[in-house]
Amino acid sequence: MAHESQDAFVQARQPRWVELDRLLDGKLLHRQDGATIARVASLYRMVCGDLMRARGARYTPDLIAYLDRLVSRGHNAVYAGRSTRLPTFLRDIFFAFPQTLRKNWVFFALSTALFCIPLVIGLVGAYTSREFATDVIPASQLQQMVESYSTGFDDGRATGTDTGMAGFYIYNNIGIAFRCFATGILFCLGSVFFLIYNGLTIGAVTGFVASAGYGHNILTFMCGHAPFELTAILIAGGAGLQMGWALVDTKGRTRVGSLRAAAPDLARLIVGAAFMLLIAAFIEGFWSPSSVPPQVKWAVATLLTLMVASYLAFAGRGRRAPQ
Repeated sequence: MAHESQDAFVQARQPRWVELDRLLDGKLLHRQDGATIARVASLYRMVCGDLMRARGARYTPDLIAYLDRLVSRGHNAVYAGRSTRLPTFLRDIFFAFPQTLRKNWVFFALSTALFCIPLVIGLVGAYTSREFATDVIPASQLQQMVESYSTGFDDGRATGTDTGMAGFYIYNNIGIAFRCFATGILFCLGSVFFLIYNGLTIGAVTGFVASAGYGHNILTFMCGHAPFELTAILIAGGAGLQMGWALVDTKGRTRVGSLRAAAPDLARLIVGAAFMLLIAAFIEGFWSPSSVPPQVKWAVATLLTLMVASYLAFAGRGRRAPQ
């Protein structure tokens, strides 16, 4: 069977070569939408076939070289791994994470209610009733907290102690957030329990210390890192509720398939929450116990609160949402 002439070969196939070349000249493939990625992959496979035919028919070297370069570019675009450089990670933190949180705001709002309502109950109950406080937390632990905040932080804390405590806060805070998230696999029940429990205990400790006359000390200590720490715990709890709900409302999928569909959003939320907890731990370890005047700490806390709220509410708006 005679081979097709080179002119007829080029005329029949050149439009898809031009289209592939144009798509490859755009932004990185992993930043394109799903339809564009699928089109590039399809064109790449067709051009691979064209290159094989051109070689088999012994067309001119310049045509074969052109197709070879086009196939090489297509291969690099389709099969190259997505960059894991730090700028990409930061783009995910600064844009994809808040976008994902806003998309799943219902779970975040529910997590906030499950945490904040018990927190207020614990705060008021422990402030007005010692019996209420000791029903929630053992009396020995409450007394230890009173002693810890009785003197304030006018003299600061030793640098070595700050470093050790920062490491403890990282371990402790991530542990709390992990329990709020991971136990959501129990059809939301675990996340509900740990959100209520942590809200109630934090409120009870704060209320009891305040009832002893040291409320200013504990609140001044907490105000700097709370915008990051408490918000991250609420985000982790919301992600746990979302994971559990994926097992309840599968939208016609299997439960495993439903979890797999929710996994990208869950991963972005947990990585973002962990990043916030890391910031909170360093603030809690070095800034919160420092000898900086309380007025300065409260001013900084106000700025940090506004910064966190603005970041979660507005970061990533106007950019393409993660697929």
